Amino acid sequence: MLLTFPIPGRVAALINGAQIQAMKKTDARVQAISEAISIIRMIKLFAWEGKIAAQVTAKREEELVYIKRRQLLGLVNMNLNYSLPVFTMISSFTAYTVIMKEELTASKIFSAIAIFDLVREVLHLTFYVVPRVISAKVSLDRLNTFLNETDLLDRYARPKLDDPVHVLPPTGDFDVIGFRNATFTWRTGELSGSGACTPRRNFQLRIEGDMFFEKGKLNLIVGPTGAGKTSLLMALLGEMHFKQEGIDSFFNLPRDQGVAYCAQEPWVQNATIKENILFGTTYDEARYKKVLFQCALEHDMTLFNAGDATEVGEKGLTLSGGQKARVSLARALYSSAQILILDDILSALDVHTSRTIVDACLSGDLINGRTVLLVTHNLALTSPIADYVVVMGSNGRIISRGTVLDVIMADPYLRAEVAEINREVKQAEKIIDPGEELPEGVDKPSGKLIVKEETVEGRVGWSAFSFFFGSFGGPAYWTIVVTTFAVSEICHTIQVWWLGYWARQYESHLPSEVNAAFYLSWYTGLLVMGVTLYNIGFITFLYGSIRGSRLIHARLVKSTLGTTLHWLDSTPTGRIVSRFTQDIRAVDGPVASMLCELMEVGVNMVGKVCGIVIFSPIFFFPSVLAAAFGRYIGNIYMAAQLSIKREMSNAKSPVYSYFGAAVAGLVSIRAFGAEDAFKIESRKRIDIYTRPARTFYNLNRWICLRIDVLGAFFGAGLASYLVYGRHSDASTTGFSLTLATSFTGMLLWVVRIGNEFEVEANSLERIKGYVEIEQEPKPVPSGNPPAYWPTSGSIRVEGLSARYTADGPNVLHDVTFEIKSGERVGVVGRTGAGKSSLSLALLRMIPTTGKVYYDDIETSKLNLDALRNNVTIIPQQPGLMSGTLRQNLDPFGEHDDAVLNSCLRTAGLFSLQEDDDEDKIGLDSSVASGGTNFSLGQRQIIALARAIVRRSKVYILDEATASVDYKTDSAIQEVIASEFNDITLIIIAHRLQTIMSSDKILVLDAGKVVEFDSPAALLKKDGMFKALVDGSSDRDVLYGLIKGYEVPGPSTVSKSIAS
Repeated sequence: MLLTFPIPGRVAALINGAQIQAMKKTDARVQAISEAISIIRMIKLFAWEGKIAAQVTAKREEELVYIKRRQLLGLVNMNLNYSLPVFTMISSFTAYTVIMKEELTASKIFSAIAIFDLVREVLHLTFYVVPRVISAKVSLDRLNTFLNETDLLDRYARPKLDDPVHVLPPTGDFDVIGFRNATFTWRTGELSGSGACTPRRNFQLRIEGDMFFEKGKLNLIVGPTGAGKTSLLMALLGEMHFKQEGIDSFFNLPRDQGVAYCAQEPWVQNATIKENILFGTTYDEARYKKVLFQCALEHDMTLFNAGDATEVGEKGLTLSGGQKARVSLARALYSSAQILILDDILSALDVHTSRTIVDACLSGDLINGRTVLLVTHNLALTSPIADYVVVMGSNGRIISRGTVLDVIMADPYLRAEVAEINREVKQAEKIIDPGEELPEGVDKPSGKLIVKEETVEGRVGWSAFSFFFGSFGGPAYWTIVVTTFAVSEICHTIQVWWLGYWARQYESHLPSEVNAAFYLSWYTGLLVMGVTLYNIGFITFLYGSIRGSRLIHARLVKSTLGTTLHWLDSTPTGRIVSRFTQDIRAVDGPVASMLCELMEVGVNMVGKVCGIVIFSPIFFFPSVLAAAFGRYIGNIYMAAQLSIKREMSNAKSPVYSYFGAAVAGLVSIRAFGAEDAFKIESRKRIDIYTRPARTFYNLNRWICLRIDVLGAFFGAGLASYLVYGRHSDASTTGFSLTLATSFTGMLLWVVRIGNEFEVEANSLERIKGYVEIEQEPKPVPSGNPPAYWPTSGSIRVEGLSARYTADGPNVLHDVTFEIKSGERVGVVGRTGAGKSSLSLALLRMIPTTGKVYYDDIETSKLNLDALRNNVTIIPQQPGLMSGTLRQNLDPFGEHDDAVLNSCLRTAGLFSLQEDDDEDKIGLDSSVASGGTNFSLGQRQIIALARAIVRRSKVYILDEATASVDYKTDSAIQEVIASEFNDITLIIIAHRLQTIMSSDKILVLDAGKVVEFDSPAALLKKDGMFKALVDGSSDRDVLYGLIKGYEVPGPSTVSKSIAS
């Protein structure tokens, strides 16, 4: 036995390697599905469900390879557990009888068996625990790597003893806000100019000389898209790495009076509007109402039945982009922070709302005396009230800084840009929407948005088990598995009986007459047969479990990607991700392994009971009673344990969701100094999970104690009967007691493993619930369009009505219009008019009635993928996936690099970069999850390039260039005019000037079409559109766009600046 001890160590090392690889592959799969869920709206709009599912499935296959390897190594473990003691026992008996010529007796045989069984139990326990210890070690190693090797921010890293760098200013300058001779990078160490590196990570921000912002004043930061405006704010907040450029190099942001931050992509918590604004501070009614007024949120509160008690949902899904921006601004304004850092908060707002924010908020009494750093592209609105401006170039350098008048008058480009913006502001001042539009799918909610996760009561239903068993294989499969396990157990039982039979031969024959080799060969043959059959059964089960894991995961992916928009809006991401993490992990591990062990132990127990009853029939009834009592105890255990397990499962999702939301808003949390509050809340949620988890493990101890006592009574009763009652021979008594001793252990394992299997099967219940969620219509052969379709972009809508849920109110009512191929149509309307609903209805994202014809084919008869593959939406908030820029433009490798580069050039990305820029963005540039390493403007340009790659006949633009500077926006509009000249365009707009050059205008009101004609024709009628234009302060300019009048140029720039 000592010689065999190194073998388990080697197997453990192999299991460790397989576990490490399996967890890496699991990470890759979870990251892929998490990303897919985060951009699932875009996936559905682009009809990428099947292709994304294929990508996730490919990662799943890689994961299953190592799961299977780990399971096979587990089989080696079990073989060692079974074989080492038995072969050691065979060697001992061989040496004792053949070499030493000693005779065997029943007492020696069954004493040896008892001792070797104890050894085997210890080995079994060791091999059972070792893989779990290895798994725990791998997890701890990964945590250790993360904690020790993660690139920490400078203010969280431990300073080196020989590092003389100080980021604090010299004595006397502790209250300044700004930089002196400072350089910042996104990562530590030497920078690489490789195009494959992340652009943001290669970016360097350089400030030469002094650049201090004006305290108590409004400071503007302007520059072209991708110049590094956001990076400047991040550097000041300490989110970038500081590089010492000299003895006087420093940066400073005094935090003693508080800092508030509004990100370019507004971050809101999954809480009510009021809770988002208060952000943990004390409620002051007068201040709160004033904040709502100055942030133009009073009107928005009337759109919700619950007002400010309305839950905003995950990522603020119930709010429009402008509403999220203003809620984020209100949070900063309500705080007592004396320094407000606002990153392009006006880009998500229409001009009317932007002017309201500038006049009421940035010029209001709540801002007075506070230092404001505002990144903006809208100089026309903000320059009159600003005191200081910083102009940035495209290479992360400061071009100029100073007072607004001095900087703008000294820069011809800025003068021209201010004049152009002034003109656009006048053209756009009269907007169609007096307020931000609530997504029409949210029909004035009563406050509660997220549906509470259902908790099933009682035992796990048979449907969940059937769902699991059916994925393994059919009746033939289960027959093979059960038969091989059963025959293997019969061989094992006969082995024990054979030893007793062999011992009896010494009682009736001389030792020389007993052929030890004969009995040893039969004993060895039974052993080999039992092990072989067990291996056949286990390997068959293993391949079935891998097949089941594959099918269950595939069905879960397909169901999640194929569900409806309504279900996605009402289900937190954390719940969905938990199905793909903890529940799939349970299917791959505990559920499958416990089912295998339950069958194995159950067959063993039945075999041992049969053996006992054959030689002691009277113990049939005690065996039944013991089993019945075990079941009774198990039922009590299950009643408590199942409820506890369900509570654990439900309590884990909020932990994930909260952590994910905190990571998404990490910069805002650190800027506000709210880390401690979020840590406390996170610990509370972990405590809520830990309470049932601790009870779960304590209940295991409860049942073990009772089953052990039951087994002890059963074994003692059998021993008393055999010794004092029946007076059986030694071999029969030894055989029965050996089986009885094993039976008590088997009874414990059957009850415990059976109950734990049902507890873990809660994951099957949860997965099955998601497999059966509501689905969009599945593709059918008759839904495939002709190969030549579409030949044009014509759209005809007849009596279209739409709603967001089957039992919800209509958001579109009997909409009828026709768009000819190649026409440019502007869609306008007041709040709640149904503009966004129309775009979703055209793509059948929501339930509809009526008819929509695309190139003369009714869309309701088309498969969804056929329809959505031929219509492209360019959203305001584009979704990007981690990988390379090439993979984002062409995720499925359908185009060559020449086409992709041409699309990037056409979209205007290359015009934002210098030819000799070492960090120039190219197809091999890395893209972080969500595109967070690019500015929002760059992401919108990438989304435009991706749309050009698709070459659809119909495009829908939803404020697609809101976050780019005006020069880039003008270039993009030229691209749209040139590249999309023969393509049907549907433009959802807030501003009149955006759609005045359209071929037709579609005016919606309360979900109905009130006007549809060319702008010139509508201006000749006394209708809603004419009333809006006539009521505008720039009526003549708007009429000039239609009739060809010259729009006044920037001849009065200096006067307008001076004023």
